[in-house]
Amino acid sequence: MYRTGIGYDVHQFAEGRPLILGGVEIPHSHGLSGHSDADVLSHAIADALLGCLGLPDIGHYFPPEDDRIEGISSLKILEKCRELGDERGAVIQNIDSTMIAEAPKVLPHAEAMKTNIAAALGITPGQVGIKATTNETMGFVGRKEGIAALASAMIKLSD
Repeated sequence: MYRTGIGYDVHQFAEGRPLILGGVEIPHSHGLSGHSDADVLSHAIADALLGCLGLPDIGHYFPPEDDRIEGISSLKILEKCRELGDERGAVIQNIDSTMIAEAPKVLPHAEAMKTNIAAALGITPGQVGIKATTNETMGFVGRKEGIAALASAMIKLSD
């Protein structure tokens, strides 16, 4: 049986933090605000995978009030999703994602992001799609207040 899931995440910009997307530090004047490293791309992918598995979102497994995970790499969150899938006999078929940001330009870093995400999930970089777009200057993304990300995932469950 094949199952699909979707994920969405958004984080606002914050001064004094690195900008981490797909486990890659991107040069920018601001990072993203969050309890973990605030990797909006990895969070959207994690929620898409958890959706495939019929499980709660990442806040259930990594609650923001848990001081033990403050600053955690979101690649660790993806590894946990892979473990949860492995326990259920799931094989990840593919990931597709879109980041929505006016700045910075993120696609020059897409191959490194694919490599990191694939390694965390135990798949090949060719199974990870990464795209980016702007919000045409509309809304909070258009005002450069933060970054949003969408993701879809497909898994195959063993019989």
